[in-house]
Amino acid sequence: MPTDTDLYARPDPDALLASISEGTTPSSKRGRLKVFFGMSAGVGKTYAMLEEARRRAAEGLDVVIGYAEPHIRPDTEVLLLGLEILPFKVVEYRGASLREFDLDAALTRKPSVLCVDELAHTNAPGLRHEKRWRDIDELLAAGINVYTTLNVQHLESVNDVVQRITGVAVRETLPDAVLERADEVELIDVSPEELVERLREGKIYRPEQAERATKQFFNTGNLLALRELALRTVAQRVDAQMREIRRRTGTSEPWAVSDRVLICISAAPTSARLIRSGKRLATSLRADFLVVNVESPGAKMPSDRDRHRLERHLRLAEQLGARVTTLSGADLPETLLDYARRNNVTKIVVGKPAAKLQSGWLRALGMARPSLVHELIRHSGAIDVYAIQGERETDDPPEADESVHRARADWRGYLSAAAMTAVVSTIGWPLLHVWGFANANVLMLYLLGVVLVAMRHSRSASIAASLLSVAAFDLLFVKPYFTLAISDRQYIVTFLVMLVTAVTISTLTLRIRGQADAARSREQQTAVQGALARDLAASRTPEQIATATVRHLCSLFRCPSVLLILRKDSLVPLGAPYAMDDRELGVARWSLDHSLPAGKGTQTLPAATALYLPLLAPQGAVGVVGLSARAEQLTTEARQLLDALMLQTAVSLERANLEAEARTAWERVESEFLRNTLLSGVSHELRTPLTVITGLASTLRESYEHLDDSTRNALLDSVASESARMNRLISNLLDMSRLDAGGLALRREWLYVTDLISPALRQLESRLEGREIRVDLPAGFPLLHVDPVAMERVLVNLFDNAAEYSPAGSPVEIVAAVNPDATLQITVADHGPGIPPGAESRVFDRFFRASTEGHPRGLGLGLAIAKAAVVAHGGTLAVRNRPAPNTGAIFTITLPVARDQPSVPPEVPNRTEA
Repeated sequence: MPTDTDLYARPDPDALLASISEGTTPSSKRGRLKVFFGMSAGVGKTYAMLEEARRRAAEGLDVVIGYAEPHIRPDTEVLLLGLEILPFKVVEYRGASLREFDLDAALTRKPSVLCVDELAHTNAPGLRHEKRWRDIDELLAAGINVYTTLNVQHLESVNDVVQRITGVAVRETLPDAVLERADEVELIDVSPEELVERLREGKIYRPEQAERATKQFFNTGNLLALRELALRTVAQRVDAQMREIRRRTGTSEPWAVSDRVLICISAAPTSARLIRSGKRLATSLRADFLVVNVESPGAKMPSDRDRHRLERHLRLAEQLGARVTTLSGADLPETLLDYARRNNVTKIVVGKPAAKLQSGWLRALGMARPSLVHELIRHSGAIDVYAIQGERETDDPPEADESVHRARADWRGYLSAAAMTAVVSTIGWPLLHVWGFANANVLMLYLLGVVLVAMRHSRSASIAASLLSVAAFDLLFVKPYFTLAISDRQYIVTFLVMLVTAVTISTLTLRIRGQADAARSREQQTAVQGALARDLAASRTPEQIATATVRHLCSLFRCPSVLLILRKDSLVPLGAPYAMDDRELGVARWSLDHSLPAGKGTQTLPAATALYLPLLAPQGAVGVVGLSARAEQLTTEARQLLDALMLQTAVSLERANLEAEARTAWERVESEFLRNTLLSGVSHELRTPLTVITGLASTLRESYEHLDDSTRNALLDSVASESARMNRLISNLLDMSRLDAGGLALRREWLYVTDLISPALRQLESRLEGREIRVDLPAGFPLLHVDPVAMERVLVNLFDNAAEYSPAGSPVEIVAAVNPDATLQITVADHGPGIPPGAESRVFDRFFRASTEGHPRGLGLGLAIAKAAVVAHGGTLAVRNRPAPNTGAIFTITLPVARDQPSVPPEVPNRTEA
């Protein structure tokens, strides 16, 4: 049994610090970060950092000052004496010389401890990192321990709060995660009055600056608000560390470093006063407070009046800001204390028990259970227990209504009890009087009947079955028969044992039934949440999310539902099974704008036809759910389930919105990349042939008379070649624009394969000069029904690609064949380096070139346009490398062959075979 000293023992502070150090020290050689944190400039962060640095240097550590703010105060400058200081890195920017922290010098020096002032500082343009906290992150990764300073207004999460309070927009911010990753945070705090006094004495700014700062940023109100933000930030960090230590050490007893109040309520009329008293206690202690209702599976089923009263109590607690929870447990004190210890509760508030239950002689005889207050005090340990006298609320309905509830007896249960007693008596009569069985066997049958009644009906019905069973057993199976007289006094004990046993069995049966019902209810809730989670995980758009959510809400609450999302500053209903007018949309918009419930059953716009609840995601409200069910009929359990479903939906909607934003941002990036690539590529590709043509034309114009015929012809051939090259480039650009505008408009004709290959080769005659063109076209080829211009462009691009990526003078092979599946296959093979591994699927992407080394020509559009044209004809275009030891790429065009071949082959004039 623990003693009072054990119960109230607190962990050793040194052990806590050691535990924090162990928990935060990584296994690698990463350095440790210590942040000197304050509410504003002038509190003494740099002074405290330099003092700590001098102490570490006195201990023999290698301490270096990496950066100290240039406008250092005189009393702070003294602390720099005797410490090694790294020289500033001077950066010239817009005619000014900026002194910055030299990261490379610090990494080269690599001291044990490095002091770097102003964690949120923005570096000058041209340095490796834009922000100083990234410099420090690199120092930590190199194993250097860093001391730094930070003001609370530089945290990203409070930036907007600081701007609203002070009216000053802080530009230099850093993510909160930087502070959260710090190994140690030391709060440097002074009172606002002392800070203002320092300012007036000129210890922070020069007198003219100090006067201006006092009127603007450094006034008492602003400093008080900043001080509270700083204290809260550090307190949250310490609280998170404490919870982690309690989790690792398995501590169950609460640590009363801060108060947390737990209020236990029920359906009793006095619970409302109890909630208000507990709220006042929590407010006076500046503590969080929790409200808990414990449901006992074996307890008597509450009446409708009790359920409604309990719902009012729980809604009151929510309105007062409590965190409301409904627990289930057979042992009320144990359930409460277990929940309190898990949530680090320091004070429990309960109502005083009724005076009639406090009779000591009843407890002494074991005829009354100890009160809840007594059990909590006995087992609470370090938790304080407050017993408050509750009073009935003046607006509570009169107790006269209880007569109505008492009149609602379980008549079906009573009839079942009488029928079960009659059945058992009918079965038991021949057992005793005909076959001579002992009446103990009949007694077991009556107990079985009591169990059967208790499994299906109320406690009162099971007790009635117990009483009827005792009476029937006495009348029919105990001498003298058919009278209530007893000849043998031992049966008195039998009757008492039978009655107690029957009542006990019925009570336990009812408790098990209640536990089974509670388990079934929890299972249903889990199934609903799981089904919605699966549907939401498969949904990608807000419409799909809304459809899944509305379907589950309609099925669960059996009422029409709607989900509204914000689009272009207006609410759009999705999946709405009931009509919504402008008034209903206005109520939903109010709920979204204020992030509060509104409409039917609430205190805001209660005349609405539906209850509207905001969908609150981590980044704010993303939509509204409307339920046409009566809000007052939603139990607390249903509201908690509804809250869980809404949270799932809100997170899914936010995910869909973020995905849409990311997709839009990526499309913008892609569009910008394509635009830049196109502009740079076109300017380069057009400039080259234009430059050549211009030069050649100038030569011909200026030296025409001095050039012989062969030279003039060579120059003219070069002009024609470069013009054809530029024409191909422009044709590709036009083809790409047509594809972007909606695809190619095909004008099909009946053609032979040679009618496509020959013109394409003629277009590239000069480009393929010096190469052997090997064409293998077996006889008896079917006709193709294709667009001659588009397919000719495909072959031109493939031939040009082969010439571009294969050595000069190497052959190009063109082979055509008919496959057994009635498709025509054309292959174009070269003897170049082939396609790099992994690039086979990308060579048909726009602006992609498998290799640019030694091949600067082209925009990477030809193959993309070729594939689009082939696909438009219903075919495919693929690429593969030649099997080893050969090298080169093989492009394969597969086209369907039309079955309805023309009876008379078409005449194609001016076409020559390759």
